[in-house]
Amino acid sequence: MIESDWPFDDAPNDAVFTVRQIMDESAWIHYVSHDDAEGDGAWQFFASDPPGEEDGVLVTLSDVVELDDSLRQLADLPLGWCAWRDAPGAEWKCGELPPD
Repeated sequence: MIESDWPFDDAPNDAVFTVRQIMDESAWIHYVSHDDAEGDGAWQFFASDPPGEEDGVLVTLSDVVELDDSLRQLADLPLGWCAWRDAPGAEWKCGELPPD
């Protein structure tokens, strides 16, 4: 990956949260959150099925983007927002994260 081609403000090697099913490609990314600055501004990537605690993994942002290039479209997703889609390849929809 060429550094000048990287669309995110976050570094490619920043740690993000996801689930093992996404990383082993047995599930697709259904939901993305970009936590607010009061939290830690972390990115999280989830499949459509609710994850179990044992499914959580910490990987780099570039690891996830390499699996699904459409995530580049979300590079400017504001802090405190989320995105979702109904199927792989479907258009991303975005909105503010609901309050805790």
